[in-house]
Amino acid sequence: MITLRSVQTFAHLPRIGCLLAVLLILAAPLAGAADRVPIQITAYTIDAELKPETHMLTCVTRVTFTDLDPVQTAVFDLHGALRVDKVTDSKNVSLSGERGAEATLRITPAQPLSKGQTYTWTFYYSGALETDAGGPVDGLKLAYVGDPTSYLLYGGRWFPTVGYLIDRFTAEIHVKVPAGYTAIGSGAQGGGKPIAGGANEFDFSWKKPGFPGTIIAGKFGPPTSAAANIHVYTTEDKKAAAQEYGQSALRIFAYFTSTFGLPESSTLNVVELPEDTVPTYWAPEIAAVAGTRMGGKTDFRVLANTIAHQWWGSEMSPATLNDTWITNGMARYGELMYLEDAAGKSALDNAILDVSAGALAYDTIPLSSAGRLGVFTPEFQSMTLDKGAVVYHMLRWEVGDDSFVKILRAVLSQYTDKGIRTTDFEKVAEAQSQQQLTPFFAQWLDGTGAPTFTNKYAIYRLGNNKGFRTIGEIQQDLDLFNMPVDLRIETDGKTENKRVTVVGTDSQYVVDTFGRPRHVQIDPENWVLKSTPNMQVRVSILKGQQLVAQGDVSGALAEYQKALQANPQSSLAHYRIAEIFFNQRNYQSAINSYRDCLRGDGDPKWTEVWSHVQIGKIFDLTGQRDRAVPEYRQALQTNDNTGGALNEARHYLQTPFKRADTE
Repeated sequence: MITLRSVQTFAHLPRIGCLLAVLLILAAPLAGAADRVPIQITAYTIDAELKPETHMLTCVTRVTFTDLDPVQTAVFDLHGALRVDKVTDSKNVSLSGERGAEATLRITPAQPLSKGQTYTWTFYYSGALETDAGGPVDGLKLAYVGDPTSYLLYGGRWFPTVGYLIDRFTAEIHVKVPAGYTAIGSGAQGGGKPIAGGANEFDFSWKKPGFPGTIIAGKFGPPTSAAANIHVYTTEDKKAAAQEYGQSALRIFAYFTSTFGLPESSTLNVVELPEDTVPTYWAPEIAAVAGTRMGGKTDFRVLANTIAHQWWGSEMSPATLNDTWITNGMARYGELMYLEDAAGKSALDNAILDVSAGALAYDTIPLSSAGRLGVFTPEFQSMTLDKGAVVYHMLRWEVGDDSFVKILRAVLSQYTDKGIRTTDFEKVAEAQSQQQLTPFFAQWLDGTGAPTFTNKYAIYRLGNNKGFRTIGEIQQDLDLFNMPVDLRIETDGKTENKRVTVVGTDSQYVVDTFGRPRHVQIDPENWVLKSTPNMQVRVSILKGQQLVAQGDVSGALAEYQKALQANPQSSLAHYRIAEIFFNQRNYQSAINSYRDCLRGDGDPKWTEVWSHVQIGKIFDLTGQRDRAVPEYRQALQTNDNTGGALNEARHYLQTPFKRADTE
């Protein structure tokens, strides 16, 4: 339910922070209790009252569930800050219960639960939701009641749950909030307006099996409507950006509708989240985005990823944690497909390199076995999001664009309101493409690693002025590899492309060209996940950034040093090392690394402008204003405003840089 913002943060933007760690932790389903019992919740009826002035939430929640195996105790997840007053059965008989570890709630009925029997229990509980205490992730608030915005995210466990993002359910939710607040949820009755005659009360009804249960209530002004079905709810501070952001949402929603087919609901509410929680979140009819992510030039990628979950996660969902790559991966790849549509093939090519680094960062077990990993770990995130996206990218190359879209549409239509397994996806892919895809899925879902290609070839002149013949052999190190790979032959004249099926460790090819070949390149457009020296650098830098976000500076430096061993001229590796030294106030080491960055390979380009800005800051901090000014001027001469670099340079030309008191 919580989504990963654009992977371009990892390699193409100059700054990262603790937000990255949050994103890595939370893009997947929350872990269930170790003693989870086999019950399946099918429906909720929730009456909730929010009192922001005291941070209080009061709820009466009726839970309907089916027992899948005979058990004596039912275990639910419930936010640890909420105190349960009582639990009753359908006959209003009180049930005994106790709080367990990891914010669980153990309920023991008088008689053991019977397999196949459906039960309805009512939970009465309340509590103050002000901090992260009692939540599913230390240091992160997923449920909060307060001013000016309260948010009760499904992942926050503000109502009793089991099978997070696996077991689908319906929900009837009645919410009472103070005057001046607007509540947004899934299946709004009356268009999200207060109930007629109610004291600022809102009703939400989601009758399809899915994942409702997210409520955001805030002091929002009247929604900005990009269309009859697209509404943007913001605070006063973001009101100016709402119209343009709504237009972006409309374009993204239209693109996904034309690509994936009609969603379950044509309504989409884009809602501003405060800064003290996750940067994005989704629910049926809801795309929630932090206010700081609204309005920037690249923010449409974050929005696209979040909106993609209306299809991949909401309309259909994984049957088990091992199948999470199907939805997480496609939400990420949907973001990249929209990027390609909006900004062109070159933008997709650059993004794929970053996503590929994420795919290889923790490729230790098969993707189809990802459920064995802890869902809070970077390994789980890297696999389901990034490797999942790359699998879709390669499948698109394998079957072609038309068959690829047919596969996506068929998966959504055949598994609407259902969970899907990896084996189900494979069957749909083969049926729609009319191709035998066992080797593809065996390699990328049931295996690990990526090929390292080498290319050996010889060029022969053909007689009678017929041109040249290139006879070559593609070698790689995965014995079971079986996949088409593109060859690009650059000649004195026309460039030739040839699709070669690479099977096993050695595959021969023959290409005739009129002009003399100058260079033969394997997979020039990066359709295939592969290991290269440049990719090793990207992987090490990505892992280093993740370690920095988690507070492991020494581990991050070790990863950056690995990157420099693979490419001593890596400007990005030098820049990341300089960042660490700068944050440690080790200014001499920082300035040395920034200068190494400027002497490096210049990849990515933004490292130049930001190195000059940062060097200027160091001179300001060390009382050398006369040396700081030329650095800011050199930054301006690059004419590169990535991440607002030129804006900062202009500002510090006028006013010397000073650290904030809180730094």
